[in-house]
Amino acid sequence: QVQLVESGGALVQPGGSLRLSCAASGFSFRHWWMRWVRQAPGKGLEWVSTINRTGTNTTYANSVKGRFTIYRDNTKNTLYLQMNGLKSDDTAVYNCAKDIVGAQRGQGTQVTISS
Repeated sequence: QVQLVESGGALVQPGGSLRLSCAASGFSFRHWWMRWVRQAPGKGLEWVSTINRTGTNTTYANSVKGRFTIYRDNTKNTLYLQMNGLKSDDTAVYNCAKDIVGAQRGQGTQVTISS
């Protein structure tokens, strides 16, 4: 069965950096486009970024473009999100998922940006 385990979230000051990881199992990770999404307190789910199977094609929400980088290591079945220049608006639970409608998400990892 599909299992996605996100990690790397923390409490960070504005302007700081974090790297999130998503360990995938139960499916052929290298064959799937993947995405990161997030949900801030009291708000809906927001798409953050998508990456193709080989990591050569990436797209970002305007709110994170230039600050976040999505990448993957297919040898480790792991998806990453490097986040720099963090802002209070980035505070959210971050999830990874296959890039398909209705995809299963992991339990998420909490990112809190606060001074």
